[in-house]
Amino acid sequence: MSFFILFLQKNSPVEIKSKIVNVFKLIFPASPIESGIFLLLFSVYGILGSYIATNYTVIFDSRIPWDAYFSFDNKSIVMSGGSFERHPLSYYFFNWLRSLALYISGGKTDTTFRLVLAWFSNLAVSLSILQIFKYLKNIIKLPFKVNLLLVIFFSFFSTSIILSFTPENFTYTLFLLTLFNHYSALKVQKEQQIPALALIFAGVSIGGLTVTNIVKVFIPVGFQKGLFKDRKKIGHAILSITLTCICFALLYLNRINFKYENIFHRTNEQYEKFSNVRSTPLWDAVLSYFFGENILLSNFIIRDKHNMQGFHYKGLIMDIYSSWIPYVFILILLLLILWSYVKNIKNKLVHILVISFMVDIIIHCILKFGIHTSYIYGGHFVFVYPLLLGWLFYAYRKSSKTFSFLTITVTFLCVYLVINNIIRMSEFFVFLDQNYQ
Repeated sequence: MSFFILFLQKNSPVEIKSKIVNVFKLIFPASPIESGIFLLLFSVYGILGSYIATNYTVIFDSRIPWDAYFSFDNKSIVMSGGSFERHPLSYYFFNWLRSLALYISGGKTDTTFRLVLAWFSNLAVSLSILQIFKYLKNIIKLPFKVNLLLVIFFSFFSTSIILSFTPENFTYTLFLLTLFNHYSALKVQKEQQIPALALIFAGVSIGGLTVTNIVKVFIPVGFQKGLFKDRKKIGHAILSITLTCICFALLYLNRINFKYENIFHRTNEQYEKFSNVRSTPLWDAVLSYFFGENILLSNFIIRDKHNMQGFHYKGLIMDIYSSWIPYVFILILLLLILWSYVKNIKNKLVHILVISFMVDIIIHCILKFGIHTSYIYGGHFVFVYPLLLGWLFYAYRKSSKTFSFLTITVTFLCVYLVINNIIRMSEFFVFLDQNYQ
């Protein structure tokens, strides 16, 4: 509370109003073009989510706590916010969301309830993609046609499509991470300090939804201009990070009644449970599940599941790719990302994106946590792909031949992605028709 009092004391009412307006301009459309892109995304995803919520029970079925499709925990997340050791503060957010949905639906977990959940997911994903467009336009300053191509490409990622109707932590983490990346990039580019209040809010909200992501909030701080040459700036950075950690830790411990020993016990349990490599070769699990399937949907496997009360139901998961074409697609995309990093090796904003991506690579590919369902973690990192592609286009903005080559390559990738994911989504609807009407 003292931080907010200090904020009010340091700023006049006019300055406070200006900052509030700037926050709204940052989050929501701030121009006719941005409004058009947002409304198109919101409408298309809204039609998809509304159709699923109206005709099927898969978005929320009170009998099915987890794994109805692609290992998402819809019912469990909506009712409790998920496990406290991985999602320490999401309990509070989903309490609010659930209460609102129940209020609108008259206390029933019916079609209206599912519609509210789907539309909030739709809003979060549409705003996330808007942040990608804003970053490409405001930070990288690419031509509109290239921005549009990259936004369309990202809009058809499997993560974007699936999270647009899925009430999950990843859905809102995607929005918060894209928002903070855009905001922090603006600050770094303008050679301004990231305010302590903004860092605290980002750390608590992003880390609160998924604890490992709090590390990503601190990455841009290290790239502020002249940080290690100015004691004041170092002091401000240390203080900001310290206050963020203290606020986060206190809220986290309060959530579990300060029984901190439970954190280590449950974390160890989760790691043992979700880090077994099983029969799939590690290279294939990494390439298919981690790098591939959060972008390009693969073939599906239907498995028998049951809840704690013995209720049996069908669950859908993704398998490794069965054709060589998706592997080529992913390898080309990864080569473009690597090319972008090498070409922009001196660019601080590119380093921020790559280091953020490395956090997830270490967790899932090296430590192997959740490697066989790592496609569900796409909300933590998939936004890095269109942004790094944007920086690659930027690096060759003065080379017409290379720029054209990149445009043609990404266009071909986009066309294949759209066709593949539409076909796979039609298979997903067959599964819904058979099991969740």
